[in-house]
Amino acid sequence: PKRERLNIKVYKNSWRNIRMTDKNIIAGAPTEEPARQQYFMEQVKKLVEAESAKKGRPLTCFINTFGCQMNARDSEKLLGILKEAGYEEGTDENSDFVLYNTCTVRENANLKVYGRLGYLSGVKRKNPDMMIGLCGCMMQEPLVVEKLKKSYHFVNLIFGTHNIYRFAEYLVRCMTEDRMVIDIWKDTDKIVENLPVDRKYPFKSGINIMFGCDNFCSYCIVPYVRGREKSREPKDILREIESLVADGVVALQPAFVLCAVVEEAVEFRALAVRIKHLRSVFPQGFDVVQHAGDVQ
Repeated sequence: PKRERLNIKVYKNSWRNIRMTDKNIIAGAPTEEPARQQYFMEQVKKLVEAESAKKGRPLTCFINTFGCQMNARDSEKLLGILKEAGYEEGTDENSDFVLYNTCTVRENANLKVYGRLGYLSGVKRKNPDMMIGLCGCMMQEPLVVEKLKKSYHFVNLIFGTHNIYRFAEYLVRCMTEDRMVIDIWKDTDKIVENLPVDRKYPFKSGINIMFGCDNFCSYCIVPYVRGREKSREPKDILREIESLVADGVVALQPAFVLCAVVEEAVEFRALAVRIKHLRSVFPQGFDVVQHAGDVQ
């Protein structure tokens, strides 16, 4: 994937007293996904447990989600990774790790994030051990990243929309490097399955059918911040639906379905037939919620 990596120095905090060297952690990491990220989640968990023991309490995390259903779905994945790595979900921004999943559909959306960062700067002065991360569509804008580097040096982590599956790996870097970690990809064709997800609601869930868009409508920013269309394998979609319904989900919402065509020429209509068949398998049944722009 095309990517841009930028690093700057930030001040040290007490994490450095318990850290293993980045070289030792990276050297033992598998190369294949999702095994690589599962390995990094285990490494983060060791560091989190050590810091928790030092503080005498669990470490907490908090995700503030701005924007659309795609961001909401991504936040469930990010929270799942954080919980798997040993964090407990906090109730507000006075947490040990705060992540903003950002939106950039309008200038006002950017201003909201800058305003919240101004608040967080004061929180971090009182708690220098806390870590702050930024991800989502706003981070795909080069001018935004430059502004963050110059004016918000207290931020620990910045990444975009194409590489959220590497979140655990970035957490390890934040905990082992004395610098702001920035990794922005322009695009990718990689889809990583079988990573943890923490659903907000027990009875309903979004489900990704595809990522990105090729339409380039004049009013829409999605192709520029989410990239070109990438479709999941039908077997992975069906497997996830089976798992969700078995876990009590009764309403499924396909996430950003426009004109999805998946491998082996399986069109969305054929996939919908397979999903409909699944409804007869589960006695409790389930509904598939669609929006006006979705393929019918």
